[in-house]
Amino acid sequence: MKFIEKRNEISLIVEFIKILKKESSIKREKGGRLSFVLTGGPSPKKLYQKLASSKINWKNIDLFWGDERFVSQKSVNSNYKLVYDNLIKKIKIDNENIYPFITDNSTIKKSVKDYRKSIRRYFKKRNISFDIFLLGMGNDGHIASIFPKSKELKKKFIVKSVVKKDFKRITLGMNIINNSKNIFLWLNTKKKTKIFKILNKKDKNIPINNLNKEKLTCYSIN
Repeated sequence: MKFIEKRNEISLIVEFIKILKKESSIKREKGGRLSFVLTGGPSPKKLYQKLASSKINWKNIDLFWGDERFVSQKSVNSNYKLVYDNLIKKIKIDNENIYPFITDNSTIKKSVKDYRKSIRRYFKKRNISFDIFLLGMGNDGHIASIFPKSKELKKKFIVKSVVKKDFKRITLGMNIINNSKNIFLWLNTKKKTKIFKILNKKDKNIPINNLNKEKLTCYSIN
């Protein structure tokens, strides 16, 4: 496990953008594409805004989502809307580079099935390994829509539905997260960093403690 520690969020964002540009450039030079999985929640909002205002070539970057609430894409609770409002609508990126969960005019079962198909098609039935998987962390240590002591912690799957009291959700699996080339955990406040260090001493019932430590980089505030 690697830590990138800064005194403030802006410095963290600058470091993240450097790495994104570098990884994207390496892919572009080889004629390849960079798969970038996005996270929801309030934590990455400033990151997305800064990404939107930075000089980044988005032509070979493909955007995916690690999880989604099963709500309309226009809902304030939609992870897609968060990314769209703060990043997508402000940059030059082709629609074919964007892979959101389809939640409007669909059932959750169909949405899961369609996203699974999209991922398999993208990787052309090869090993599913995203280049960058960005994660936020809930105060209970949950990541994506994988929660403490949940059955999703131990199961292997590409994508599945999750029923919670607040929302029906869809999430990618822990095995898919851990098979990514780079896992970036966004701990953008001192409080988040402190919570992570406390939870990291606990057992595997906490989702963050199931992340592949060899691939994990924590962006944290010191």
